[in-house]
Amino acid sequence: MRVNAADLRPLDRLQLHIARRLDGLLHGDYLGLLPGPGSEPGEAREYRPGDDVRHMDWPVTARTTTPHVRTTVADRELEAWLAVDLSPSLDFGTVGMLKRDLAINAVAAFSYMAGRGGNRIGAVVTEGGPAKAIPPRPGRGGARSLLRAVARLPKGEGPGDLAELLDKTRRHTRRRGLAVVISDFIGAEGGRDWARELRRLSVRQQVLCVEVVDPAELKLPDVGVLDLIDPETGELVEIQTGNARLRARYEAAAAAQRERIAAGIRSAGAAHLRLSTGNDWLRDIAAFVAARRHLAAYR
Repeated sequence: MRVNAADLRPLDRLQLHIARRLDGLLHGDYLGLLPGPGSEPGEAREYRPGDDVRHMDWPVTARTTTPHVRTTVADRELEAWLAVDLSPSLDFGTVGMLKRDLAINAVAAFSYMAGRGGNRIGAVVTEGGPAKAIPPRPGRGGARSLLRAVARLPKGEGPGDLAELLDKTRRHTRRRGLAVVISDFIGAEGGRDWARELRRLSVRQQVLCVEVVDPAELKLPDVGVLDLIDPETGELVEIQTGNARLRARYEAAAAAQRERIAAGIRSAGAAHLRLSTGNDWLRDIAAFVAARRHLAAYR
């Protein structure tokens, strides 16, 4: 779905679509978006190899003569921040929508999930210039106002600074919580060390990096001569996509670039989700969150 900042009705339809899909795919008790150990006490269960011995429930162990641990559940009050990169490199798409549309869709989905239970949700956004902060507000109403504020932001000029975006997000987080970074991570390799800023953000925050891609960025289609324009610099390049060696070099370079991005995210201990303009992005989000919850349940 495309989001037109001049007409906010698509935003309402997008939020309704997300609510219907996610409430159907992610049903059950309240859980954090990215489940961690939490701090609220839960139920006792028998000890399993690999459990943290610091969570041993000694009274239950003494009564049953079988080792038990006390589980914890996700904190119910969360402050979440979205670091949203909408720099000009996202004005590209070959399969139904632009990467910018997909990024705003991701903002809608994660703000909806993070805003459940009255959690506060804020954002720091760059449109290709200095990052702008949107103060956190609670609940789904806060998520709705945040999405509208992001959609209304005018397009900037020039490349965005991902490191500056992450640094500003870290400075706005005054308590432990969740940070979701939404970017294509393109153009970030030659500037400030964004991976270092991501590690600094991860010290106090649970971080999820959402990488937005288009299929043509990973594999060049054979469509003859193409005129390509860099949306951040305006540079024009003409390429012959019928050249098989060129396509192979392009694919190898793209894979190497994405591996460097993935390595930077791993080095920060952050979770990593890749969304493509060519896939069902909402199902990919739901599958990712469900998998994380399933994994956490067996730790």
